[in-house]
Amino acid sequence: MTTPKAVCRPCRRRALVGALALAAGVAVSGTAHAQSRSTGATRMDIRNVVLVHGAFTDGNVWSDVILRLQAKGFTVSAAQNPLTSLAADVAATKRVLDRQDGPTVLVGHSWGGAVIGEAGASPNVRALVYVSALAPDVGEAVTDLQKHGPEAPGMRGAHPDAAGMIWFAPASYGPGLAADIAPERVGVLAATQQPIVMAAFNETLKAAAWRDKPSWYLLSTDDQALAPELQRFMATRMKARITEVASSHMSPISQADAVVSLIEAAASD
Repeated sequence: MTTPKAVCRPCRRRALVGALALAAGVAVSGTAHAQSRSTGATRMDIRNVVLVHGAFTDGNVWSDVILRLQAKGFTVSAAQNPLTSLAADVAATKRVLDRQDGPTVLVGHSWGGAVIGEAGASPNVRALVYVSALAPDVGEAVTDLQKHGPEAPGMRGAHPDAAGMIWFAPASYGPGLAADIAPERVGVLAATQQPIVMAAFNETLKAAAWRDKPSWYLLSTDDQALAPELQRFMATRMKARITEVASSHMSPISQADAVVSLIEAAASD
């Protein structure tokens, strides 16, 4: 049998101090981890972006924005809303939000602003970005907003069909929605437009996430489809941080860099 070697007192003391330090380190690390989990991720951690299109288009309106965001390392998803009702569009957007693996910036263009106002109540949404977008309040419909701004002349080219779906006349699409976009691109947009059910504009919001979450607004000063005066009213009411651009209503295309800059600000502020 081997006789154990005697351990000197200083050695035992050093071992005890080391063990205590290690235990303390683990305790502190565990506490910090628990605190991190309890407080949640800060907006500095946001790398997920969900984009919500408006009427008379689909998720492809974000193509230029998506490419830029992906090049910067963001995980980007574009909802494809049916435009059959506000409730249906909110549900479609929430399905995309449920697929995100962390805090998310939610972005809406045009009619998509009404959608993100309600869908933005989802707990993983940390910031909202409105791009030439509508922003009704709780209990308010898009049609109620008209009293806060002048008529938008560009919308005169939109008319409902027999089924109550609103379409833009191809010849009116450019002047009304996309006056600063190349004619070839306008032709594609008009050919692939997605109509919206007219009754959707009368549906009222059940939630307005901008009341509780930080918001940014890209205001299009040359917009013929959503009066700049109305945009300013909505952005001011929600206390959003406003950026103005000389753009048509299709700012996700004509002002993709400005849109990306606003999303980056929302993700890192």
